[in-house]
Amino acid sequence: MLRILSTPKRLCDGLTRREALRVGGLGFAGLSLADFFRLREMQAAPALPRCFGRAKACILLYLYGSPSQLETFDPKPDAPAEVRGMLGAIRSRLPGYLVGELLPHTAQVLDRLTVLRSLTHAYPIHGAAYALTGTPAIDVPMELNPRDPRHHPFIGSVVAFLDRANRPVPTNLALPFPFSTQRTGEVHRAGPYAAFLGAAYNPIWTTFRGTATGKMTKTLNDTTLEVDEPYIGITPESRFELQDQSGEIRLDRLERRRSLLQQFEDRRRDLDRTEAGLSLDRHRAMAVELMRSTKIREALNLSQESRSLRESYGMSLFGQGCLAARRFVEAGSRFVSVFWDEYGLAGSAWDTHWDHYNRMSKELCPGFDRAFSGLIRDLEARGLLDETLVVCVSEHGRTPKLNKAKGAGRDHWSQAYSAVLAGGGIAAGRVIGKTDAIAGSVTERPLSPKDILATMYHLLGIDPHTLIEDRTGRPSELVPGGQVITEALA
Repeated sequence: MLRILSTPKRLCDGLTRREALRVGGLGFAGLSLADFFRLREMQAAPALPRCFGRAKACILLYLYGSPSQLETFDPKPDAPAEVRGMLGAIRSRLPGYLVGELLPHTAQVLDRLTVLRSLTHAYPIHGAAYALTGTPAIDVPMELNPRDPRHHPFIGSVVAFLDRANRPVPTNLALPFPFSTQRTGEVHRAGPYAAFLGAAYNPIWTTFRGTATGKMTKTLNDTTLEVDEPYIGITPESRFELQDQSGEIRLDRLERRRSLLQQFEDRRRDLDRTEAGLSLDRHRAMAVELMRSTKIREALNLSQESRSLRESYGMSLFGQGCLAARRFVEAGSRFVSVFWDEYGLAGSAWDTHWDHYNRMSKELCPGFDRAFSGLIRDLEARGLLDETLVVCVSEHGRTPKLNKAKGAGRDHWSQAYSAVLAGGGIAAGRVIGKTDAIAGSVTERPLSPKDILATMYHLLGIDPHTLIEDRTGRPSELVPGGQVITEALA
């Protein structure tokens, strides 16, 4: 028995929301689709902040490794040179608001966004799991172990778990390849996994098949490595393909294995009566359906888009991933994630301890600038921005003071950093929060990553205070301590 609960707020029909969301059966098996939407309507009672359920879909952009707030959304042109560095700031479409000089295209869409400049928390490690799940705390062993029992489910997994609609495209999709699989070393980082909800609710990942058009020299401690860098550029023929949820079996090979799996099932019919068996059945059924889905094949075929539109996103791994995310949403998917992940060497992506300015100017900011602005403009042009929530976040920021590494660098810093949101019920042209003169401390409206998650759930029509029983049977709140950022709502 799995019970989905929520906070005891009185609804307009006299029921409490906790009573309304007490559901029997694994994974909402005891709840009809009509009942589910009725509960969502009840949750939209006046007690909740405005814009509840405004977003039909969400595109999550995750910049792993953590961009510097000083070179992006919180530049300090009057700070000392050892803080300000060698890059300047430029005006944006918002009067009086500056962005880093490497983001000229993003500067022109700032009037469509809400910028959060006052994120802060206590964990300056690569805690993607802290940023993307309800886990109330994180440490390095958790960061490096996706199977740590203390983990909470990824927001995309929760949305998939609660969303029982018969969609032409699965709810929880992620690009460009399974998280943390293209870096050196065998240890994969935690973050976008379903945790106690079960592996059937992990993201459906793509894998990247293509050729990079640029090279980048990367540094990690005493290791220097030159890699073909797809985040700089990829060929037009490059593409994304779907994998099954485990990331181990290509979908184009799955059909050939169905007969063998059927034989296995014939000998293990009792498995169907267990939770593990139900999870496996969902996993296999989804994988087979994905392989056969015309909608999936069409959404992945980026060659259907004009060359000019593809180039407006930037012909890079991240840019084309953002374009594919728009196509998935347009095809009916509810939650799509695009990760800017480590590639070739651990400690890469936006983790600029070394060679900071070279990497920011050649590898990182140009690709992000094109992709992010291209996505916002394209969604707006298609009439999708108002109903599609776009959230760009990372796990922390970078140190205000530059270090003395070769090429300069900024180290981990979680006391103050930035994020941007747009569409799907988010206000346009708004800046929330402030930092001090060196972007090192929050001076106005401190915000937590949990507040962003609570806001995302709210806009997707899910009460962020909903309780789900974890693997021990204890009720676990979706976002402990998180509060909807009401100033960010339209």
